[in-house]
Amino acid sequence: MRKYESVGIAVPDILLPNKELDYTKWAVVACDQFTSQPEYWEKADEIVADAPSTLRMIYPEVYLGEDQPEERINTIRSKMDEYLAKDHLVPREGMVYVEREASGKLRKGLVLCIDLEHYDYRKGSTGLIRATEGTILDRIPPRVKIREGAKLELPHIMVLIDDPDNTVIAPISDHKNRIEKLYDFKLMMDSGHLQGFLVNDERLEAGVINAIRALAEPQTFEKKYGLEPGTSVLLFAMGDGNHSLATAKAIWEKSKENAGDTTAAMDSAARYALVELVNLHDDALEFEPIHRVIFGIKEDRNLIEEMGAFYSGRFVYKPAASVEEVKNAVHCGCGGTHKIGAIAFDGSGVIEIANPDSNLAVGSLQNFLDKFMEGGGAREIDYVHGTEPVVELGGKPGNMGFYLPAMDKHELFKTVILDGAL
Repeated sequence: MRKYESVGIAVPDILLPNKELDYTKWAVVACDQFTSQPEYWEKADEIVADAPSTLRMIYPEVYLGEDQPEERINTIRSKMDEYLAKDHLVPREGMVYVEREASGKLRKGLVLCIDLEHYDYRKGSTGLIRATEGTILDRIPPRVKIREGAKLELPHIMVLIDDPDNTVIAPISDHKNRIEKLYDFKLMMDSGHLQGFLVNDERLEAGVINAIRALAEPQTFEKKYGLEPGTSVLLFAMGDGNHSLATAKAIWEKSKENAGDTTAAMDSAARYALVELVNLHDDALEFEPIHRVIFGIKEDRNLIEEMGAFYSGRFVYKPAASVEEVKNAVHCGCGGTHKIGAIAFDGSGVIEIANPDSNLAVGSLQNFLDKFMEGGGAREIDYVHGTEPVVELGGKPGNMGFYLPAMDKHELFKTVILDGAL
């Protein structure tokens, strides 16, 4: 592993599935997706059947509440041992340039390692690597339990760089036909197509490192965002997999605490996390909102009325004739007013909050939901992607879904720099 500590990255020693395996069955969606839709994971299980697959080495979070999690964890570790013993995994050194085609768009990324010494997920962090969303602390211990003692790490972390001139990834993309192709296959269940290329050319690697160093140059950084001199540089912002990276950080900090020789521990592979680096300005990178679904609302609680009281004098709820009407109202926006869709069994509507305390509608919603859940107002809350899950799950008796607008992706870095994690 070649390390570039000044910019918090390293070139990984990576394990790839050998070419005799069925890659479509090998690759599965991240474990924190479809957390309220077990039917997705049941279908993936049918497709994989007895074939070697990452499905057997991850813990889909839809099952986190099961009665005997240790049984699944033991099975995961057993499969890791089996795959290593059967040489299903082949070591390679180098970054991996990836192209993911989905929904008619092509997203480009670069798989490498980031240094957890430069990462702090707490709000107010000034490190090179920062969380962009609030970290839910009670999500970390179950993930730590799964990962501790495991021989393999299968991260699903996307980290963003703000590179408007595309200086980091474009030079690799331009040379992809001159470097070794590692894989080229269709992903299961309409997830698109994936290609990977090994970046182990010294000149290409040097170009990547120099371009990243240029992005981290303090004066360039300050000028880009109109900041005061001396403002701490934000080089890498979390795009997805926030809690996976937070778990890696927790394990790394625990490793340092338990190490007899702290200096020797600093050379440990646990100090680094494997991520996919993606340019914020990639045309295929679209910011989708993470909606909320509240499950099991207590019969003696009226969520909308309580939200109205929470934002007394600034709150309006307007019933809507359809989900489409809700979506259109939320996306049209209205000056300084936050609009949030509410979807329930007995009908849908639009919440409007005037003079909001938060910069984004998701902040206004979460401020209330945190208090509502702390007060025992419902059984649980889930964070879902896409319109269908929030409509389907929110529309069931006893539940409520909240449909949120997406933020302008070009505001992400400056918002995190000035306001901290969303």
